[in-house]
Amino acid sequence: MSKITIIGSGFSGLAAASFAAKAGHSVTVLEKNSTIGGRCRFYKENGFGFDMGPSWYWMPDVFEKFFARFDRRPSDYYQLVKLDPGFRMVFGKNDVVDVPAEMNDIESLFESIEPGSSAKLKKFLKEGKFKYEVGMQQLVYKPAYSWFEFMNYDVLRGVAGSHVFKSVRSYVRSYFKDPRLIALMEFPVLFLGAMPQQIPALYTLMNYAALDMGTWYPMGGMHNIIQGMASLAKELGVEIQTDAEVKRINVRNKRAVSLNVNGADLKTDGIISSADYHHTEQGLLGKEFANYSETYWKNKVFAPSCLIFYLGVSKKIDRLHHHNLFFDADLDQHAREIYQTPEWPENPLFYVCCPSKTDPSVAPIGSENLFILVPVATGLEDSDATRKKYFDMIISRMESFTGTSFVNDIVYNRSYCIRDFVNDYNAYGGNAYGLANTLSQTAVLKPSLRNRKVENLFYAGQLTVPGPGIPPALISGEIAASEINKQLQTRYHETTV
Repeated sequence: MSKITIIGSGFSGLAAASFAAKAGHSVTVLEKNSTIGGRCRFYKENGFGFDMGPSWYWMPDVFEKFFARFDRRPSDYYQLVKLDPGFRMVFGKNDVVDVPAEMNDIESLFESIEPGSSAKLKKFLKEGKFKYEVGMQQLVYKPAYSWFEFMNYDVLRGVAGSHVFKSVRSYVRSYFKDPRLIALMEFPVLFLGAMPQQIPALYTLMNYAALDMGTWYPMGGMHNIIQGMASLAKELGVEIQTDAEVKRINVRNKRAVSLNVNGADLKTDGIISSADYHHTEQGLLGKEFANYSETYWKNKVFAPSCLIFYLGVSKKIDRLHHHNLFFDADLDQHAREIYQTPEWPENPLFYVCCPSKTDPSVAPIGSENLFILVPVATGLEDSDATRKKYFDMIISRMESFTGTSFVNDIVYNRSYCIRDFVNDYNAYGGNAYGLANTLSQTAVLKPSLRNRKVENLFYAGQLTVPGPGIPPALISGEIAASEINKQLQTRYHETTV
């Protein structure tokens, strides 16, 4: 039985751990923080329970597929509810669009905004379904070592029909004219790391996921997915250690032989690092064993970081739903301030999650739990004064929209931004969402899943294939576990012949 060590206990790390254990290996997960979950950690304060990171549950089929690999179901670990409306888009004080859960209602919504658009939506989503099936069934489960992995008829036909060489912007605007519908169809790419005119239209598959498959919520919070995955891993024999920071990966004869954890060496037969890729290479390995130089990382295009506020409010707030997207500002200007001329945005769009509208367990009775997120560029100077400036700006806009003054009713207030992503996750540039999903950073053009100089070291997570987001993270862990299993089997046969 080989010993496999997983660095990091986020979605990709826990997925990798379960698949490696299922293959018969002895698996240990090392988490530097005091709680598991990586960016999906959870904490409680003053009676409020906060998911620290991901808050959208899309692509439920990927979760079902993951648990099914172990003869389990998501419902074995957490209870899902479908949100209706799925989310609210705020374009002005009296201009809101609530996106319903059922397709017939969505079609009626589109028709009420732009006559004739419901028929166009059907065609748009039919093509989105095709892209989703191509992307999620034929593209993302490959290690992407070579373009030859994609050289078969079905994959090539699927790619050809997925508008890879057309942008999201041009594709969406060929269907819809109303600015609100355009914003609705473009917003999912806001976190993919580039302007809508630079993201391949393949990613409109996310519109199919959002509108046709629906928006869901695991009662108790997103962290219950992490808790379920951790329970599954432990059922399979995985050991999970917290407060276990890896300081160094020790290499001998092109193989990782141990990890220095809190000053002591832990022997291993193989490693999957779901920690920040750059940190693993430049901080834990050293330049002589790195796949990529510092210059390589400086030249990559990153998706945004973000400024987050976790607020506990001792009163109820009208006009908020579970998910609220404030598009009452110029999307293109904000995008330019993230991607083209990195700077703090002058008048940002922002997102508000109010899970207490759905889940009474996350806030005291009569109170609201608010998670407010402002996308910002990576690498910015992150000061308390800047955080306070944006807090005041966002709260003022929220109070204006909701018609409720609540700033004096905030009983808990914590901010989280670039320097916290660096401190807690060793995130390169304080990134929150990994690399941008541009055409030049797709598949084989992403950082490799395997280390080319250390044969038993593999990577998982948002900076390698298939990319950022919870569903891709689950898949990344599965692929990494499969690849290290192949490597260890090959090694075993070579040493026993």
